[in-house]
Amino acid sequence: MVEIKTDADLDGMREAGRVVAEILRATGEAAAVGVALRELDEVAREVLRAAGATSPFLGYRPSFAPTPFPAAICTSVNDAIVHGVPDDYRLRDGDLLSIDCGATLDGWTGDAAVTVTVGTPRPEDEVLLKTTRSALEAGIAAALAGSRMGDISHAIGSVGRGAGFGIPDGFGGHGIGRAMHEDPPVPNEGRRGRGFRLRHGLALAIEPMLTAGGGDAFYTAPDGWTLRTTDGSRAAHFEHSVAVTDEGPRILTAP
Repeated sequence: MVEIKTDADLDGMREAGRVVAEILRATGEAAAVGVALRELDEVAREVLRAAGATSPFLGYRPSFAPTPFPAAICTSVNDAIVHGVPDDYRLRDGDLLSIDCGATLDGWTGDAAVTVTVGTPRPEDEVLLKTTRSALEAGIAAALAGSRMGDISHAIGSVGRGAGFGIPDGFGGHGIGRAMHEDPPVPNEGRRGRGFRLRHGLALAIEPMLTAGGGDAFYTAPDGWTLRTTDGSRAAHFEHSVAVTDEGPRILTAP
């Protein structure tokens, strides 16, 4: 069931979104050569503690997962697309790191992600990051009251495919609010003018994921969580929680 939020609800989600933005800022600043992924998770937990918030990631167990997720953030490195589990891996110069995080505060949830280069950037990675950010921006711009879900999906897919990048099959955004994952789904490809009609008060997590090799296939790593590109190519992931309003899209997880 799709829940339409009141303006007061969206204000509550905005406060949760500020915590998410602070986690992304703090972990992004801490992500340096030699830093272990577990250390980034500790940074995120400290931000949550200071804000009086909790992580919707920690302990989350959807139907596909063999075990509950053990961390407050996802850390996906290089060929990992999403759902990377923070472990003892220490970041290396040139790594591509996606940080995905959420926060629940006073009953409302925010969810966002960013991909950064650790140390020296590769020119080809910069193109991938720029394109994935552009896909997110296009999806947000299409989140207009009176439009259709397919308009968001088409905007994201057009940017990604137009640059020759892959879009993982079956993974995309989702509704968000009292829970991290709510209806409706937000595909990263679709047909303009089709699907669920957008209206004021609809809250969505819009999250393009692009792969540099141009393929859409992936596999699940032995940890049961991390999704990796089948061809070993690098991936990028950007996400914001966004409210559809009559005045235009409102980003709930901006700083």
